[in-house]
Amino acid sequence: MSFFISDAMAQAAPAAQEPNIMSQLIFFVGIFVIFYFLLIRPQQKRAKEHRNLVSALSKGDEVVTNGGLVGKVTEVGDEYVNLELADNIEVKLQKQSVVNVLPKGTLKTINKE
Repeated sequence: MSFFISDAMAQAAPAAQEPNIMSQLIFFVGIFVIFYFLLIRPQQKRAKEHRNLVSALSKGDEVVTNGGLVGKVTEVGDEYVNLELADNIEVKLQKQSVVNVLPKGTLKTINKE
């Protein structure tokens, strides 16, 4: 059968080069630096800003919660805060659920709409 198919002439495979360890190390360090500046550092900055916002809560602040509730802080405790949503309607929330502090007088403009 070999007269239909010519025999393949085997060639010696080129010698495989070993990967340069230094270039691999530089690549992984570069990837880590990119992740640090694009993901880790901004997240740490946001967490620090949120901690400062929560620690600065005081009676009378108008806030928005992560559930979308808007109200005025009536009492501040160590872990919890009382939030007045409307006349005679108060809820107790964890401080960590406060997302944003609104400018004074915002509730008056919201209630008029």
